[in-house]
Amino acid sequence: MAAGLAFLAAALAVLAAGDLSPQAQGRERTRGRWLRALSGLTRGRPPPLDLERRIAAAGHPRGLGARELMAAKLGGALAFGAAGGGASAVAPGRLGVLVAVAAPLAGFLAPDLWLSRRAQERARAVRRELPAMLDLLRVTVEAGASLSSSLAQVAARATGPLAAEWRAVGRETALGVPLTEALASMACRLPQPEVVALCAALDRTRRHGAPLGHTLAAQAADARLALRRRVAEDAARAGPKIQLVVALMLVPSVLLIVAAALVSALLDSGGLPAS
Repeated sequence: MAAGLAFLAAALAVLAAGDLSPQAQGRERTRGRWLRALSGLTRGRPPPLDLERRIAAAGHPRGLGARELMAAKLGGALAFGAAGGGASAVAPGRLGVLVAVAAPLAGFLAPDLWLSRRAQERARAVRRELPAMLDLLRVTVEAGASLSSSLAQVAARATGPLAAEWRAVGRETALGVPLTEALASMACRLPQPEVVALCAALDRTRRHGAPLGHTLAAQAADARLALRRRVAEDAARAGPKIQLVVALMLVPSVLLIVAAALVSALLDSGGLPAS
């Protein structure tokens, strides 16, 4: 069991080091060919709609679609199943059966965990960028530009996932897509409450003819308030985690150091005093 875990840890370390090497781009193309080959096993089966939405929320990382992700899940299940079969052979008793069953399940769910983490990182980046970009959008709109043109102009001078989505809205409207539909598509790709509220407010402003500058200023203020609230919540959740680390790791390590010093002092003095 220990040998199998050591082999798995070494393999993961080699893979991680390989991703940082200059030849990683070539391996990404090879990996993409393997995923496309595995996706042939899922051909003819429509991917789940929920999977499509989660991939869009994650920003289509590495250009993967639903079929490629399903192929990655299948490949992960096969790879983890093979590793779990080897580890279960040396595991004692019922632990071997548990490893053999849990390994392919973990491999199948690993791409979902990776996709969820990418979506969370993208959502955090959007929340950080939104207030400042709304201020720039308000200034551009008040200068006389249309909303679709202002979105494209602001996004052209910014980076990040939100800027990329605004550029996509600008391209869609330039090709004749109604602004309402372009904003609705952006809200599907960025399902954060702040973005959904922004798209709804812009649609109401367009329909009722309200001043767009005031709407954008109010949305920027709301976005800053929501960002401040999330930062406070993250800080509140970090406190117990830090206390847990201190209680389970730092305090025992200090006690072990003190115990080692006491044992060393007793041994140097000739052992425990006789009763």
